[in-house]
Amino acid sequence: MDHFTSALLSIYDQLIVTDENGIILESIGIENSLFHTIKSATVGGSLKDMEQDLFSTNSAEEVMANQEKKSFMQTSWQGFDTLVTAYPIGSAWVFAYKVITDSYLDASEDQLIKMPETKKPSFPFVIRSKSMLEVLHKMQMVCDFSATVLLLGESGVGKEMAARAIHNMGNRNKGPFIPVNCGAIPENLIESELFGYVEGAFTSARKGGAMGKFTLADKGILFLDEVGELPLNVQVKLLRVLQERIVTPVGSSTSHPVDIQVIAATNKSLENMVKKGEFREDLYYRLHVVPIHLPPLRDRIDEIPHLVQFFLQKYNALYNRQVTFTPNAMDMLSIHQWPGNVRELENIVERLAITSRTTEVDVDMVKEVLPLKESKQTLTPVIDFLMPMQEAVDLVEEQLISMAMEQYKSLKLAAKVLDISQPTMSRKYKKMRNKMEDAHLSPVNKRTVLEEQINKRLRSIAVVTAAIIPAEEVISLQKNMNCLGSHSQKLKQKLTLIQEKEGVIEWVFIFSMTEDGRLIHLIADKGFVIEPGEEYIGPPEMMNVAYAAFNGQAGVTPIYEDRYGEWKTSLAPIMDDDGNIVAIVGCDYSKSYINSEMQRLSKQLKIRI
Repeated sequence: MDHFTSALLSIYDQLIVTDENGIILESIGIENSLFHTIKSATVGGSLKDMEQDLFSTNSAEEVMANQEKKSFMQTSWQGFDTLVTAYPIGSAWVFAYKVITDSYLDASEDQLIKMPETKKPSFPFVIRSKSMLEVLHKMQMVCDFSATVLLLGESGVGKEMAARAIHNMGNRNKGPFIPVNCGAIPENLIESELFGYVEGAFTSARKGGAMGKFTLADKGILFLDEVGELPLNVQVKLLRVLQERIVTPVGSSTSHPVDIQVIAATNKSLENMVKKGEFREDLYYRLHVVPIHLPPLRDRIDEIPHLVQFFLQKYNALYNRQVTFTPNAMDMLSIHQWPGNVRELENIVERLAITSRTTEVDVDMVKEVLPLKESKQTLTPVIDFLMPMQEAVDLVEEQLISMAMEQYKSLKLAAKVLDISQPTMSRKYKKMRNKMEDAHLSPVNKRTVLEEQINKRLRSIAVVTAAIIPAEEVISLQKNMNCLGSHSQKLKQKLTLIQEKEGVIEWVFIFSMTEDGRLIHLIADKGFVIEPGEEYIGPPEMMNVAYAAFNGQAGVTPIYEDRYGEWKTSLAPIMDDDGNIVAIVGCDYSKSYINSEMQRLSKQLKIRI
């Protein structure tokens, strides 16, 4: 190693030299750096692949294209902020990397957001997502007041940690913080635990009595965890304390004031409990002064790498270990659903830190303790009837990509959970975004996008319907319009069955066309309003699509109005074995149904109209 390289490594953690095409010629770095587990960061690898494996942004290609020295920031998938300096040397390039932020190792020094020093929790409180930033802002607003706070959220999201943060940041931080798990105290003891008792209050009462949690929390904060578990008789007394800030011990007739702030927490819906008579309505409103909802971990995907590193540092220090996670292992942790939230994540990290046989936890080790479960689909499937295969593939693909990106907010993680390469995911997502343009479309264009989706379905129904109607039966009917025989009755029943099975089609009908271009009704389901043999004369919107169907092109009309009502109609040609068009089949849909479908699809595809 020459002196120049040694000097650079005294400043940077990793040096990567590439040719003009981004192929790595040399890779030198400190031991246990971010790069030592990345195979693509070795000689012969591709700088583009290395960036995809390690960072959440791709910047090398753009920098190399500009042919000039540049310094910029990149954030690794593990959450490390890294300074990158890139500069050309002849036809080669040197990329120097320096990790400048290790936010999880000392969160007390950097709370990951800008806030006044007096408003920083002095203990680690990892915040990297927008939802948790909003939680912190609410905690900052209430910490200097004595208003009652209600922390809501699933089990394991960190409600007690939030309560301690409020205590720590507020003007009561010099006073006590008294936590009480209302669900862990026997019902016959909870009143005396909360409010205290005097000597002789009950058989086993301690001589001299005992102070309750409310009295112990004077000048500080009382944290009532699992407040929904309180018995109704205790709820009455709690309401009085909250209203008057006066406590009466069990067995005493004397009350004394307390100066406290109450923070309650629950993973239950108190509102539903009120409706069922399981929780007092007046107490609910007294507790519900400042509600703060802590989001589940599945809605904080971007925080998982930071939490993992924070817990890893904690347990490495506790158990004298030096365990690290590979990027693939971190990805596996990030795409897990975490029903136990932060508590479950911490337990898994602790287990891996203890049981890992090597200093590096890879994806196989994570799978041993955390088998990947299939995620449950929460949206109604786009496909619920027969349609052309490629259209079905496109619709399902778009829905899966939308679901994955909505949940993971990351092309890399979405690609992993969908089991496709990141370049493929990027290409498909870009194509979908260009097609939908959700954020920039005008209301008219948004409606057009939704209508196109509906038209695909309706056209498919018409095509499938035309395919199951025997052409010979139609030809026979055309020859014997004045004779309603068994064939015509059988065909009418078939059309009626299609109409009833679909449930949303108003009418199913078959039209033929005369030599002079008139549309003649042949047969329809039993509810159709036009008589067989009668000519149909409609507006251009309907007639143009019908003529196109007679030329072999299935299509869907816009919403139109004729003398029978307002409709959208899908039409497809009926062909004989030689490919000759003998008639067309049509399916009518009411305007009200189309409007309801537009609303349903707009919610499903996240397009507001």
